[in-house]
Formats: sequence, structure tokens, C-alpha cells
Amino acid sequence: MEHIGQLIRQELRRQERSVAWFARQLSCDRSNIYRIFQKESIDTYLLVRISIILQYNFFSTLSLCIEKQILLQK
Repeated sequence: MEHIGQLIRQELRRQERSVAWFARQLSCDRSNIYRIFQKESIDTYLLVRISIILQYNFFSTLSLCIEKQILLQK
């Protein structure tokens, strides 16, 4: 399973949005965005904000990954 930072980076690229744009939307520095990309886990409130900004439900994606992992263990 890819970590959340990679999923966020992929979605940002898919939307052809810049890191500078994303940083402005999150009201932070670009360096913070690059740190987010490196994270394997993330605060849920921050993920809600990112999901709204990118209009993409990362929770749904993570939920599908969890369900697959559960099925593999059965």
C-alpha cells in the first residue's frame, strides 16, 4: 500500500496543480507540502482539508486499501 503522502502527490499531479498553488490553498510554505509528500501517515483533520481542497476523498481510497488487506488475511 502506498503511503498517504504519495497518494496526495499523485492526485495533485493528476489534477495538474502546482505545489505553489497547493501551498497557498493550505496556507503554508511549499517546504511543508514536500514534507506532506514524504509522510506515511497524516493527521485526519489535515487530510480532511486536503480532501476538500483537491475535491478527492482520500478516506475512501484508504478504506478500499484496508478492505483489501482484511480480505487477504482471511
